[in-house]
Amino acid sequence: MNVGVIGAGTMGSGIAQVAATAGCVVKLYDTNQDALDKAKTSLDKILSRLIEKGRIDAHEKQRIQSNISYVSSLKDLSDSNLIIEAIIENLEIKKKVFQELEEYVSKKCIIASNTSSLSIASIAASLKKPKRCIGIHFFNPAPLMKLVEVIPAIQTSEKILAKTVETINNWGKTVAVAKDTPGFIVNRVARPFYGEALRIYEEGIADFATIDWAMKSLGGFRMGPFQLMDFIGNDVNYTVTETVFKAFYYDPRYKPAFTQKRFSEAGYLGRKSGKGYYNYAEGATNPKPIEDVALAQKIVDRILVMLINEAADALFLNIASAQDIDNAMTKGVNYPKGLLAWADEKGIDWCVSKLDILYDEYREDRYRCSPLLRRMNSDNKTFFN
Repeated sequence: MNVGVIGAGTMGSGIAQVAATAGCVVKLYDTNQDALDKAKTSLDKILSRLIEKGRIDAHEKQRIQSNISYVSSLKDLSDSNLIIEAIIENLEIKKKVFQELEEYVSKKCIIASNTSSLSIASIAASLKKPKRCIGIHFFNPAPLMKLVEVIPAIQTSEKILAKTVETINNWGKTVAVAKDTPGFIVNRVARPFYGEALRIYEEGIADFATIDWAMKSLGGFRMGPFQLMDFIGNDVNYTVTETVFKAFYYDPRYKPAFTQKRFSEAGYLGRKSGKGYYNYAEGATNPKPIEDVALAQKIVDRILVMLINEAADALFLNIASAQDIDNAMTKGVNYPKGLLAWADEKGIDWCVSKLDILYDEYREDRYRCSPLLRRMNSDNKTFFN
């Protein structure tokens, strides 16, 4: 298969590596020659490290590198069977690129976007043949993360969807098919991990370090929410939250936090700026968590039940299947368990009770229980058992 990748940034380069490793002939396109040079150098370093770790040999490195060529004209992608765009998250720019691209490629070429939040239907509408358009959302770093969300637009043909799923599976990835709605699966379902942690902080219940300690030590998450926001970048994370909030017509469940907005405005972006919720300067001392197990349990229960509620609502609204939702969260963002399986383990009655307690206390629609959880509780059903 001939694959074109548009955008030689971290994500585009990673996708090119994945496709080349799977044996595809790949052309990585960018208008910036420096970006192409950087991508080529970076790939060489990555593959050399894999040799050092014993994961590949020199022959495999050469094979992967020889499968990728670096081009600066969209016309060079004319022989592609599949093209994946991984450029700036700007709808108008993506549409312009897709319209130009369609002039050069065959009628059978699949044109895909790696967007994490934009409407696939809107992108597809820019094409003369919109049924060939689909969302293929990789997670960073693409070579390491197992999950890929595949998002058909309402215009996408069943044949294109089936071919895309087959291709991504053949690349060794786990596919989760998602409806074309804001945030798809992961960026939608994960919002409470950040939003509820910020709310807990703003209420003065616990500080950053204590909330992170609770979610790691009791919740089993690899990183706490504030550590993860610092890793992602507060500007990036806030923008995603704001985008999802607006896209869902200002549903209070996705309401951004003033704390994160102020940190972003102050330039406290996290690791990349040297300071966020924590100070990353050499020799800096950060606050220690209050290791109160009872407090930690309350924090974990509150954030977890909000995550479960979001996952249940995604299933209720047919965003994806139960298995795809759980796969998305374990393989896309490394959650310790699938949220719906976690709900079964905790008990659906526990979930409904916790949510009702929160709603009774706050009287905010933010804490409304998903109708699916309430129905399942009444019918004594579980998600998987």
